[in-house]
Amino acid sequence: MTQLLLAAVLRRLEAASLAALPAGTLMQRAGSAVAAATGKLARTLAPGRPVLALVGPGNNGGDAVLAALVLRERGYACSALALDPGGPAAGDAADAWRAAREAGLPIAGPDALPALLGAAPIVVDGLFGIGLARPLDGDGRRICEAVAQARLPVVAVDVPSGIDANSGAIVGGAQACAMRATITVTMIADKPGLHTGAALDHVGRLEVAALGLEAGRAQFAAAAGLEAGVLYDATRAAAGWRGRARDSNKGSYGTVLAYGGADGMRGAVLLAARGAQALGAGKVFVGTPADALFDPGQPQLMTAPADAAFGAYDAVAIGCGLGRSGLARERVAAALSDARALVLDADALNLLAAEPALASAPSAHQQAPQPRVMTPHPLEAARLLGCEAAQVQADRRAAAVLLAQRYRMVVLLKGAGSVVATPEGRWSIIDAGSPALASAGTGDVLAGMVAALLARGHEAEEAACLAAWLHGDAGARFEAAHGHAEGLSAAELPELVRAALSGAIARKGVPND
Repeated sequence: MTQLLLAAVLRRLEAASLAALPAGTLMQRAGSAVAAATGKLARTLAPGRPVLALVGPGNNGGDAVLAALVLRERGYACSALALDPGGPAAGDAADAWRAAREAGLPIAGPDALPALLGAAPIVVDGLFGIGLARPLDGDGRRICEAVAQARLPVVAVDVPSGIDANSGAIVGGAQACAMRATITVTMIADKPGLHTGAALDHVGRLEVAALGLEAGRAQFAAAAGLEAGVLYDATRAAAGWRGRARDSNKGSYGTVLAYGGADGMRGAVLLAARGAQALGAGKVFVGTPADALFDPGQPQLMTAPADAAFGAYDAVAIGCGLGRSGLARERVAAALSDARALVLDADALNLLAAEPALASAPSAHQQAPQPRVMTPHPLEAARLLGCEAAQVQADRRAAAVLLAQRYRMVVLLKGAGSVVATPEGRWSIIDAGSPALASAGTGDVLAGMVAALLARGHEAEEAACLAAWLHGDAGARFEAAHGHAEGLSAAELPELVRAALSGAIARKGVPND
């Protein structure tokens, strides 16, 4: 299991390790890890390219200096450019600078940038790390923009400069600047901000350098509680899938009702039903607030009455194309009260945002708590929280946790690096996805997928995580097959979901029945 640690936990772990180890040990290990990644990258490029270390005022700068020294010893032409050519006054980073000067490593100031970039170097980004609290400006921003304009390969130390390690947002907002890395070598442990939001366009290939602190990392993560999350990856998805027993029938895999599809939005609820079918729900029904809806392309989907008794189904996905009429509001209230397990999407979330008290209505299932999952995109999440979408995107993990706690249900916050959070404060980031999924109707398919897993007996948190991973992997398969992320139709997605499931089952080593 890959754990994701917030910066506060990492700082405590680093401080404890620095106190227990000889001075400079962690920085030497970090510099060696960056040098190894840079050398590996260099071997994929034309021979003879020099290396330029960008050196900031903190420990990241020291890591970059030591990486340059290691690479210099291995025969690379190395130089450094520092924001402050005077260097730090004390600490491990100051020792790294002294070693560089003694070895004759040239360390220039920002004015040398044009000449150094003109040699088309491999760039080691050691400008800023997890402690950055303000947007890149001045020489820092100028360097970052010049590297981007030159389209140079970049190895980032710990995090790409300008990226928030907790949230994945660019420090200072979307108009601010951040380095775009080819490889990011993150130190000690993985971080949530490397897997969600704007960071996904900046991190490149991610490597974790534990620096020999694996045992201490596990101990600190266990003590960190809600400051530690989980990266829900292919291994977790494979472990989470429950295959079919030979001695089973359609009744063994639950009944799903997809309810929505008001006039003009009929397709949305049909897509949700197809999503439920793709993840193996035993029986799938479609209901609308107006009249019966039949999908001639999917004759196995049965119709439910407009006033369907939600408690008659193992799981209900409500809201896809539902509309916001008075009748729609009544149906959402009934589902919150009566459904055995419930997924709220789209207009169900908009109705809930307009009337949050709906979520507090007593459930008819007092003896068995009703599993509930909401699946908002950032704008829907903002409506539910009473804020702007930009605020949600500024810290997607924190927004998902707040939503889950406020509405007392599992939240699947969709987007780049989808986040799943529970009312108890647990959180996971989904390690699958593609911009191909930025297409109308793909979220409806996802809602049906979550409902299918609930109907099959999965706990709400696991259902949300597994469905989100399969959904994201399906989008990635489309992108890989076509060489781009353009033009995915939501109607194509269920078949891709089945392919993603086949891949997960193969990884688990279980025959695909």
